[in-house]
Amino acid sequence: MPIEKDLTHDHNKRASPTAAVLLIGNELLSGRTQDTNLAFMAKALSARGIRLNQARIIPDDETVIVDTLNSLRASSTYVFTTGGIGPTHDDITADCVAKAFQVAIDIHPEAQSRLLSYWSQRGIEPNEDRLRMARIPHGGELIDNPVSVAPGFRIDNVFVLAGVPRIMQAMFNSVLPDLQCGPIIDSVSIKCNLGEGTIAAPLRALQSSFPDVDLGSYPGGVENAFLTLVARSDNEEKLSEAQQALCKLVESVGGKVLD
Repeated sequence: MPIEKDLTHDHNKRASPTAAVLLIGNELLSGRTQDTNLAFMAKALSARGIRLNQARIIPDDETVIVDTLNSLRASSTYVFTTGGIGPTHDDITADCVAKAFQVAIDIHPEAQSRLLSYWSQRGIEPNEDRLRMARIPHGGELIDNPVSVAPGFRIDNVFVLAGVPRIMQAMFNSVLPDLQCGPIIDSVSIKCNLGEGTIAAPLRALQSSFPDVDLGSYPGGVENAFLTLVARSDNEEKLSEAQQALCKLVESVGGKVLD
């Protein structure tokens, strides 16, 4: 079974940078909106060797946003926020970011220019609420929005993105090439005919023998008819050893490795 590589990469370059994702919005917590942004970012970050170590969903509450953002930006290489940068009263993310960094926030001339041009071409009348989307904390750098022009922004290690998936993805893709890379995490998977209760104890023991490899088990099929054992690591040699050990483990408890 070949090792599945996400991307060809020098595994010895440097330790992995880390990332945290902060999903902001009452609509996410109420279940009205189902988030797809996290999965998109997690996959793209992993492909660059950036370890996503935290993801949180929080309400449109100033104190919660400020406190959470300050905690995450102190513990992660990068922080990505989604949501709350539109024109309505509950779009408070930009103000909260300014408060977290203790800087002022005002209309950004370039952001305003882009928006006014976009609206003029479409016959949209500027007003105070629409111009809220041009407000950027002092020191923030604009993140392009090729979908609907209203920009996101970056300040220090925090990237503030839109919540609408199509817009978020475009913004995220524009900043991704500038992020630090780390060792790419590869994976192997083995399907077997065992239940998790059967494999749990020996798998736990095997994990202690491979501290550099993340081991997991995932039931699948109708009525959990099979189990997939997954090993993930940025150390190709250890991953290969873990793959062989998993096969032996399955056989040692009377199981069979499936094709």
